Amino acid sequence: MKKHIVCIGDSNTHGYCADPGDCADHGGRFNENERWTCLLQKALGTDYLVLEEGLSGRTTVFQDPLHESMDALGVVYSILMSHEPVDLAVVMLGTNDTKERFNANAACIAMGMDRLIDKMKSVPCWGSGGPRFLIVCPPHIGEEMESSSVAGAMGLGCAAKSRQLSQYLEPVAKAQGCAYLDAQGLAPFNHVDYMHLTAKGHAQLAAKLAQVIPTLV
Repeated sequence: MKKHIVCIGDSNTHGYCADPGDCADHGGRFNENERWTCLLQKALGTDYLVLEEGLSGRTTVFQDPLHESMDALGVVYSILMSHEPVDLAVVMLGTNDTKERFNANAACIAMGMDRLIDKMKSVPCWGSGGPRFLIVCPPHIGEEMESSSVAGAMGLGCAAKSRQLSQYLEPVAKAQGCAYLDAQGLAPFNHVDYMHLTAKGHAQLAAKLAQVIPTLV
């Protein structure tokens, strides 16, 4: 059986494209030749099965009052069990947790990740190697986001919280025995909403993960 790599994330895992000029199909989502998950599959080859579990707006544990089922904590059991046996979970969350309506600082967002990892460890989905995780800290939201078209929905303070997130996420990863990757400076955001990956960013993230993942499974 192939090694199952489950990629759990938000719109940057789903492949949302905020700039129609940056995606080949000029639509709202990067296609299978552009998304980092699909590029990762190609790079890893036939011994691996990369499984996309990205949802726009997803948080770690915070329930959204505007949209149901946005917290990973509430759905991660079914996500993992649907892909058993799971050899590695790649978790890239935290961007949406910075929204003003959740009123959570960077330390609390990292606590949410800690709680999520605890839950994932308890799910009886893991392959012979047991629970294995790679936590990816998303790139920092740009300050310019607060004057972009998404500023109203995101609210104030998002950029500052996202800059602080890595200093809290890395200790969580270490304490939980998870591998850790900080994507800041590795995968750039666009200059439309300053919080979604460019096509170049998808390719760069995929290339880095293709180097890291074979060392973990």
